[in-house]
Amino acid sequence: MNTTEARTERSELIEGKVRDNRGEAKSSVSSVKLIKQNKQGLKVLIASVILQFFLGIIYTWSVFKAPVSVYYKWDAFDVGLTASFMLCFFAVGILLGGKILAKIGVKLTVLIGGLMVATGMLATSFIPATGATSVFWIYFLYGIIGGSGVGAAYNAIISNAQKWFPENRGFATGVSVSAFGFSTVFFAPFIKMLSENLEVNVIFMILSAIFAVTTLLTFSFIKSPDQTTNASIPVLKGKQYTNGEMLKTTRFYLITLSMMFGTSVFFTINPDLKDLAINRNAASFATILVMVLGISNALGRLCVPLLSDKIGAINTNILILAATALGAFLLCFVGGIGLIITISIVAFCYGGTAGLYPVITADNFGLKNVASNYGLVMIGFMLSALIFPFLIGKIDNQSMKFITLGIIAVISTIFVVILKIMRKKSRDSE
Repeated sequence: MNTTEARTERSELIEGKVRDNRGEAKSSVSSVKLIKQNKQGLKVLIASVILQFFLGIIYTWSVFKAPVSVYYKWDAFDVGLTASFMLCFFAVGILLGGKILAKIGVKLTVLIGGLMVATGMLATSFIPATGATSVFWIYFLYGIIGGSGVGAAYNAIISNAQKWFPENRGFATGVSVSAFGFSTVFFAPFIKMLSENLEVNVIFMILSAIFAVTTLLTFSFIKSPDQTTNASIPVLKGKQYTNGEMLKTTRFYLITLSMMFGTSVFFTINPDLKDLAINRNAASFATILVMVLGISNALGRLCVPLLSDKIGAINTNILILAATALGAFLLCFVGGIGLIITISIVAFCYGGTAGLYPVITADNFGLKNVASNYGLVMIGFMLSALIFPFLIGKIDNQSMKFITLGIIAVISTIFVVILKIMRKKSRDSE
């Protein structure tokens, strides 16, 4: 770390009653009391949670895979790739949405994002089911347009939630992203039920209408503090980094790489979860594993950010990354109930990253530009989703796959430990 960055680090050690801009938890005022007193913020958060719940449909594509393949007469493998497009452009939407948010505000960004999802689904319903139409159209309409819309609205909501609850960022982010995670618990069986009674194009029309109505009913309530009369605008402590300034810091690369390496375990095991259960002679647990993964993912999104309000974001991150590494190593041999428990740990920790990294980004680089800054951090998420499932998939031996993933997760933990040491040295030298 150079002298200029070290000086900037020291200047950011601002004293705070509840937490400082370094991500270390401090407590002199009851967090619960602060949250209850913030009535305007709670109204915004409730509207945000409702919309986030619907945006979480991004994780339900596995339910669509079979009926879409049959209806449009496309190869099942090709249809499955729609999820990769949607996940990739979800990250792109977060990045671009952060830029748009800075120009037009949270309300319009959420409106545009939500309507992009609705439009993508509606347009998908009109793809001709002749078998001659290229599968590219569902990649473009549902995966690219829909995924980008989800990312833009998602980022706008969680960055805005942090601004409403600057002393309880873990709470605000955790509640927002957990609604996104719990979406699969409802939508997966709902879509499956519809697919048993309706053609898939009609299902897309129904979901499109639901998204459009939900977006139009909620977006006007999702305002930033500076757009709300009599709202308490948060005091911005410490340096508020622009994108360019952030990219010049060592911290950005440590945070982004830790996200990239730390999510590798989940991204690799998630598509092959049922196959893993069968290989461990636990085929009867296959469906249970999928349910456990979804619920654990959602719980991690809520509980991990709340923990960060108590012990600090960096300490929390070290814990969940270390637990992820342990889970990867255990997957070399566990079966039965042990397999279910291990999968739940990995999914819980993965869900935790979704709620934790927006907090870490704000703690390190300020609240003012958190939406666009977090979009750049999410490049690590996107690269992980694209690279690790492909690379690890080249390893034939299953035990070696999990040993490799465990080592990758350990490296991720080391990145965060280095970040913690850098902070400590900066404080000690002040």
